[in-house]
Amino acid sequence: MDEPIDFLTGNARPGELFGQPKGLSVLFATEMWERFSYYGMRALLVLYMTKYLLLPGHAEHVLGLATLRHGLEALFGPLALQPLSSQIYGFYTALVYATPILGGLLADRVLGQRRTVIIGAVLMALGHFMMAFDHLFLIALLAIIFGSGAFKPNISTQVGGLYPQGDRRRDRAFSIFYVGINIGAFFAPLVCGTLGEEAGWHYGFAAAGVGMVIGLCIYLYGLRHLPPDAKTQTQAQAAPFASRLSGEEWRSLLVLLVLFVPSLLFWAVYEQQGNTITLWANAEVDRSFSFFGWHAEIPTTWFLAINPFLIFAFTPLVVSLWTRQAARRREPSSVMKMAIGCFGEALAYLVLALATWHTGAGKASWLWLLAFFTILTLGELYLSPVGLSLVTKLAPTRMLSLIMGFWLATNFIGNFLSGWLGSFWSAMSRTEFFLTAAAIAAFAGLVILACTRPLAKITGEITSEREAS
Repeated sequence: MDEPIDFLTGNARPGELFGQPKGLSVLFATEMWERFSYYGMRALLVLYMTKYLLLPGHAEHVLGLATLRHGLEALFGPLALQPLSSQIYGFYTALVYATPILGGLLADRVLGQRRTVIIGAVLMALGHFMMAFDHLFLIALLAIIFGSGAFKPNISTQVGGLYPQGDRRRDRAFSIFYVGINIGAFFAPLVCGTLGEEAGWHYGFAAAGVGMVIGLCIYLYGLRHLPPDAKTQTQAQAAPFASRLSGEEWRSLLVLLVLFVPSLLFWAVYEQQGNTITLWANAEVDRSFSFFGWHAEIPTTWFLAINPFLIFAFTPLVVSLWTRQAARRREPSSVMKMAIGCFGEALAYLVLALATWHTGAGKASWLWLLAFFTILTLGELYLSPVGLSLVTKLAPTRMLSLIMGFWLATNFIGNFLSGWLGSFWSAMSRTEFFLTAAAIAAFAGLVILACTRPLAKITGEITSEREAS
């Protein structure tokens, strides 16, 4: 039997389940429900604003909305309904990935990963429940933003903390963890999206809140299987936080800094899923299908379930491919994998450009969207979990959560740019818009490709030094 770990400061060695630490199952399930809540709300957000909340008769009752609109229009000029909703969506999803810097600093220096995760989960649950009340819309978004900032960097660093330096299971563990993220993201639009579109917006948001509560309960129940807080693991943590960085630490930060820009460009294009892609699917895609004489129309939000479904369908195949390549010493480096991910994303948007060029003024078949999500998913698998794993490999231990927060900040700037890019949706042709997105993703891939060899050399040197020590 495993020795129980104290609720806040225990240090027993985690057991294993199916060749992986039991703590991975706990973090997998916790993140799955957190992503269910986040993606459930996100699936509804743009439709909710454009079809209900921002319309006359409703917008006037939202606390702070007039002030926010004046501020956005001071920056971007007059905003009609769709551009305004896109900017709000972009700022919200961006800030969700900016606050992890604060959450990482709070965990590293004050509370530790565990306490910070618990606080974040509580804030997010409250935010989702507040979304059920129109006038609390912006306050609810702020609660989710700060809650996610506390939660995200610290749940990810705990995954890395389950494995010692040099453990080859780490990259694969993050891919498994990523499956948990996407199981939640798969069911979110099916449950929350359907409730929101069919029963009422507020039922969908409340379901997201219930999911977050379930995730919190799982985390509390499984605390004994989790690693000690990173800030208590070594005596090195007692050193002043701002003490001089070693040469190894500077090289680690250099690698992550170089990858920062192309990663944020990847997310700027990727996050069109919940924004312009949703609007396109709702208005300009033929969503009808027939099955043995039964005719129906696919709900718009259901398309957002394709990507997460394909994540957990493709992950075993991708991990198996990497394993076979590693056995032949042909597995791409982590940096090369990220370049491949960007090129995959570019190809996915070229598919949409072809779809809009081919259909002209008519409606595109929903099969084009299926092809788009299939290619996009493969690109994502080569970039996102690999990036998380790379951070836990390279970041200095005494500032691990903070560096994870900075890495997640690529999503912050990316989501901000996503909202800005989406504001051009009404002013550009669909083909032009998708070609622009493809060009941005391809440029990100070229930047990484140009730096692949020197960065791979640095990461190899750092890993060798840490394994030797």
